[in-house]
This record gives sequence, C-alpha cells and structure tokens, in this order.
Amino acid sequence: MNWYVEVLKKYAVFNGRARRKEYWMFTLFSVIASIVLAIVDAVTGIRVLEFIYAVAVLLPTLAVAVRRLHDTNRSGWWVLIGLVPFVGFIVMLVFLATEGTPGENKYGANPKEPLAHI
Repeated sequence: MNWYVEVLKKYAVFNGRARRKEYWMFTLFSVIASIVLAIVDAVTGIRVLEFIYAVAVLLPTLAVAVRRLHDTNRSGWWVLIGLVPFVGFIVMLVFLATEGTPGENKYGANPKEPLAHI
C-alpha cells in the first residue's frame, strides 16, 4: 500500500525515475481498486464510482509511467506508443518491465541505490 500512496504523493510529477516495483505495485493496487469499485457500481446501480476513480488517478498513472520510462533511459513521450493498437501495448509492456539503467542517467539518480535520495 505504501507504493500506491507514494505515487499519489507525486500526483503530477513527470520528472525523475521510478523503479519497476513502484510502477507495478501502483498498477496492482489501482486494478484492485477499479475491480472493487466496478462491483460496487454493479451492486448499487450507480455506475459512476469507477469513472470518478479512473479520472482521479489518470495523472498519477501517466506520471509514474513516464518516470518508469525515464528509469529505462527513454523519453516520457514513448508513453504515446501505447496508443498504437495491439503493438503499442506490447511495446509499452516490454519497456515498463525492462530493468532500469544502472547508475545515474540523464533523468536522475538510480532509485534502487540507497543513497540516490540523499
């Protein structure tokens, strides 16, 4: 849960780097929250909770994806490849699952290194 909250604290921060764990844990908790809200929407018949949640986490989702791409030494503009049907999803999945650049890159210090945050 800490990873989820940390991403929300950086709500619209598009600079810096994000570890794989930070990205994937945020994604996991976000999917779980979406499923729970979809169930609540279906039971209550309201059908707005999941939409409100999706709009609320749109910027943090994009921001953490851009920071994740920065960790692999790619520009954040690569997130747009996800708009290409089918192939874009696969390319983004590979980029987001790739290990980050060891050491410092042009986007900042390696978030895996203990002294990177000092």
